[in-house]
Amino acid sequence: MYYAHSTEDEFRRNWQPLRQHLEETAARAAAHGAAFGAGKAAGLAALLHDVGKYSPDFAARLEGGKTRVDHSTAGAALVLELATGNDRLMAEIISYAIAGHHAGLPDKRGESLAALSDRLTGFSHARLDPVWREELAPDASGLLPAFSWEPPPAREATHREVEASRARLAFQFAFLGRMLFSCLVDADFKDTEAFYGRVEGRQLEREWPALQTVLPGLLAAYERRMGDLRNSNSEVNSVRSAVLDHVRSRAGEAPGLFTLTVPTGGGKTLASLGFALDHARIHGHRRIIYAIPFTSIIDQTAEIFRDILGAAVVLEHHSAIDSGRLRREEARMADSDAASRDKLKLAMEDWAAPVVVTTNVQLFESLFAARPSRCRKLHNVAGSIIILDEAQTLPRPLLAPAVAALRELAANYRCSIVLCTATQPALDADRFPAGHPVGLPLAGRELAPEPQDLARKLRRVTLRFAGEMDDAALVAALMDQSQGLVVVNSRKHALALYRSAQAAGLDGAVHLSTRQHAVDRRAILAEIRRMLMEGRPCRVIATSLVEAGVDLDFPKVWRAEAGLDQVAQAAGRCNREGRRPLEESIVTIFTAPDHPPPSEIKSLSGDLGRMADKHEDLLSPQAMEDFFGEVYWRVGPEGLDKEKILSRFRMGPGRGGIETDFAYRTVAEKFRMIESGMEPVIVANTPEAREIVDRLGVETIPSGTLARQVQPYVVQVPPQARIALMAAGHVAFHAEKLRADQFAVLVADSLYRPDVGLLWDDADYLRPEQWMV
Repeated sequence: MYYAHSTEDEFRRNWQPLRQHLEETAARAAAHGAAFGAGKAAGLAALLHDVGKYSPDFAARLEGGKTRVDHSTAGAALVLELATGNDRLMAEIISYAIAGHHAGLPDKRGESLAALSDRLTGFSHARLDPVWREELAPDASGLLPAFSWEPPPAREATHREVEASRARLAFQFAFLGRMLFSCLVDADFKDTEAFYGRVEGRQLEREWPALQTVLPGLLAAYERRMGDLRNSNSEVNSVRSAVLDHVRSRAGEAPGLFTLTVPTGGGKTLASLGFALDHARIHGHRRIIYAIPFTSIIDQTAEIFRDILGAAVVLEHHSAIDSGRLRREEARMADSDAASRDKLKLAMEDWAAPVVVTTNVQLFESLFAARPSRCRKLHNVAGSIIILDEAQTLPRPLLAPAVAALRELAANYRCSIVLCTATQPALDADRFPAGHPVGLPLAGRELAPEPQDLARKLRRVTLRFAGEMDDAALVAALMDQSQGLVVVNSRKHALALYRSAQAAGLDGAVHLSTRQHAVDRRAILAEIRRMLMEGRPCRVIATSLVEAGVDLDFPKVWRAEAGLDQVAQAAGRCNREGRRPLEESIVTIFTAPDHPPPSEIKSLSGDLGRMADKHEDLLSPQAMEDFFGEVYWRVGPEGLDKEKILSRFRMGPGRGGIETDFAYRTVAEKFRMIESGMEPVIVANTPEAREIVDRLGVETIPSGTLARQVQPYVVQVPPQARIALMAAGHVAFHAEKLRADQFAVLVADSLYRPDVGLLWDDADYLRPEQWMV
């Protein structure tokens, strides 16, 4: 008898038989893969993933032996031996998934010993009991799913077009490999979790209801809310109602790619949610995923959705606490039974909720990830409606691979994708030459009614260029305006300007940035709305977090130099409800001499300057299209895939037919979006937060549950700043023996105040004794 997992019972009465684990995991994985037509391939990957445990060496390991056992390579090698003909290519893809199901998807080649080709070369059957064939009886035929595969290039195709076609086909297979990997690691985790949950009485993650089951109730709740909004008789609300009706009338369109181009303040969020609910009802989608550009505003959107649909169906998940970020934990989950228990501590999020609110960072970095924790959720993306709010914020250096992923999800994974924005980033394939890496089939797929006419109806501001304005000039401008908003390009500038405003005695000064955690930002925004409504002095100094989806209405706005898309977002916070005259609702664009912008924003500001000479209305759809065209022309195709992500997936003729050369691990390291590279610090400055932190020491509560609960109290800081804070004794890992380095908690309460947030800048000099009373 061979076992997959052991317990403390020396008589093995409750150990999990290996065959049972493999068969149950295979059934789970096959069910996951069936969502996109690849159930058989996913099931085979799971059936063979632990076949290396059919060995005396691993049996000894379960009994307390110390010798390291590589049990992942066996299945990766054997699946290649089992497959023939057209299934050989699919077997290669499955091989990556099996080899990486603990430490992550490997590169095919490379200097590392973890490279797949080296591992396969070193594999030997000698220590493997052949009984595995009899017990498992694997079938490696009929593995290729019926996808819309990239067709062979036409005979008259140019060299560039041929290369582009080959690259797209390689990307399709590599993407499928990552989705199969997701099916495998999620099924493996869940079967292991279920086994130890039964044995040890652990609290397991709750099951989410299926979207189609709860959809009638969600639609009824949505209709009630929209009925309340329609009762308002303002001109802007009548336009929003017309937009909503038109967008929902398009819900019967065939699934695929859509755009929703509505000026800021035109009701995009609720209109896109209504479309998604109707579209899911008609076409049977499994979930709705709403992706937002910034962690800083995810809590606001999630709160809106919870308020309308109910908390029981909405999952808020972003990178504030990524409970699967521990590379070393995953890397050592290879041989010992104790490693299997560590999977329970990681409690990685699987996105099984009917409605998921997340960030672009979490969504796209997962789509290009290699680690089990980041990839586990991906199979649940299949069959989803994905709404990309503020789609223009996708980082241009990664735009080509991001677009490739969207194209593939729509083509082969039964997804509908809505590019939802006030400033469409000009991604229609008709705008690009053949073979260009960016471009989506968007012709005829606009959901909004007449975007250009809509822009004219919702025009509510006048733009002015002021040139240089230092902090003294900005404070003076705010002195002359009892209510106003200043948006700057960095947290450092926002804090400095706020302190200058305080020093000048500016009444109603408010600071808003990601130095503050979500709970305090939510309270600050509520207070800002009250101040604006009551006519009290309200001078807000904020970073760009205030621009995307934050519902505020100021009479005047100042915006530090940026691209036209960001200027348009800032303009959406001025005269938002259209109650003031156009000529009095001024958005002033300025340059900050003491706080120069990063080079990328400086370049975008230059692109905006060139548009100013060509368009009378810089906020019109035509101006926006020209702006993005200018940006794409300036950076060129290479600038849209700066890390050469797409070229790292290759296929070509080999000894056994077509062979792959996929650099999964390298791509995962290279694909990093703007918010990545930050580290979370938990600020437990409320009784609720302190109670959650106390629960970190309770072993039976999964880390994933705690991570979701503590997210609203997290501040993201630069990695070096967190290191300095920890070295000074201001931050420490909580329940480190149980949770490793997942939960860093602020110890020095004096470093955080709700008005300014977390002050990490001088952490090296803020030694604990300085804060003693």
